[in-house]
Amino acid sequence: MPTTLIYHNPRCSKSRQALQLLQDNGITPEIKEYLKNPPSVEELKQLIDLLEIKPRDLLRTKENEFKEAGLDNLALDDTAVIEAMIRFPKLIERPIVIHDGKARIGRPPEQVLELL
Repeated sequence: MPTTLIYHNPRCSKSRQALQLLQDNGITPEIKEYLKNPPSVEELKQLIDLLEIKPRDLLRTKENEFKEAGLDNLALDDTAVIEAMIRFPKLIERPIVIHDGKARIGRPPEQVLELL
């Protein structure tokens, strides 16, 4: 059975819904509470590659830390964006599910079902 991992924030309703969808489909994922245990730079780069997006596409732009980190400056390169997400893991969009070597952002939560 493929390993499934969810980058989860239990306080987020979308994250809880995505986790429930996985469980309803018979999948018990490994849960990584990324706010308590933030990803490393390498782990974040791998996630971005699996998602097939740019680092900026993984940002939560409405968080206070977005402006604090100067991320509204579109001239910042990918390295600066990744470093900001490491410094402020709250900026990482959630939930992210990895299943069978593929990844999806669970916004809306039903998108995680595309992996099954």
